[in-house]
Amino acid sequence: MSAPSLTPHSYLQRQVRWHPLEYLFWLATILPFFVFPNYLSLASQIAITALFALSLDLILGYAGIVSLGHAAFFGVGAYTAGIISKHGYGDPLFGLLVAALITGVFGLATSFIVARFKHLALIMITLGLGILVHELANSAHWLTGGADGLQGIRIGKLLGIYEFDLWGRTAYIYSLVVLFLVFLMVRRLTNSPFGLALRGIRENSVRMPAIGAPSAAHIRKVYTMSAAIAGIAGALLAQTTSTVSLGVIDFQRSADVLVMLVLGGAGMLYGGLIGAIIFMVARDQFSGINPQYWYFWIGLLLVAVVMLLPNGILGGLSHLYRMLTGRRST
Repeated sequence: MSAPSLTPHSYLQRQVRWHPLEYLFWLATILPFFVFPNYLSLASQIAITALFALSLDLILGYAGIVSLGHAAFFGVGAYTAGIISKHGYGDPLFGLLVAALITGVFGLATSFIVARFKHLALIMITLGLGILVHELANSAHWLTGGADGLQGIRIGKLLGIYEFDLWGRTAYIYSLVVLFLVFLMVRRLTNSPFGLALRGIRENSVRMPAIGAPSAAHIRKVYTMSAAIAGIAGALLAQTTSTVSLGVIDFQRSADVLVMLVLGGAGMLYGGLIGAIIFMVARDQFSGINPQYWYFWIGLLLVAVVMLLPNGILGGLSHLYRMLTGRRST
């Protein structure tokens, strides 16, 4: 007798369940407090970068929207948190909310343009938007500080109790908690009917309206959410470092986060997190070996991963895991 077919409802229920390896992954994020206490500042930067990679994975890995200007939202979030703290609103949680709101509105405004184009035209439009925002930040010296960076950032204590210290303890806990909460939201979103519709749009956006999923409306929604998450990541960076410069909105940041998704594996949620960890640790180690040519080794790593693991490191590990569990079950 054949096994009953898997209904969409039962499929989503199965996807929502947590795998034991997921629990292990998040428990491992506590290890830096005990194993690498001197690298908590780096760990907080990794958590922030992972959140930024998660925001891009939401549109690239699930909806198939390629963006070369995603740092625009990251930068807007960073400048928003920095500017309001400069004017006396230094509460970190308030800064996160305002940054998410501003970048969400900006993402919604630009989503009407993004939803109309595909492929090369879409890449050029997102690249142009990123360059445009970068030049606006550079020219608005009275607001952003231009090339000199934003001065006078004053971040208050977290929850009115915990001060951001030089060792990065508060920064890491803060960044990790925000990353985890946003990850829970994105995980639930992608394992919902809306998430299934995004996958359908990624495969064939023309046919999706025929089954009741308006492609343009879905793209606008997910692009807005992705922008808000990127803004939160930028605000975290501004709050934990008390600095904001044009580097937060540079093209290099958009390129780096794409490299992270390629390394880790797009469309897997954890791929962006793992890619961010690998990229940031590799950059820290390679720059220590050779500060001028560290990106050469990143490029070499990227070429090796693309050639040997086309679906990224997590994709390769998932394939290996399925092979091993398949053999055990036979």
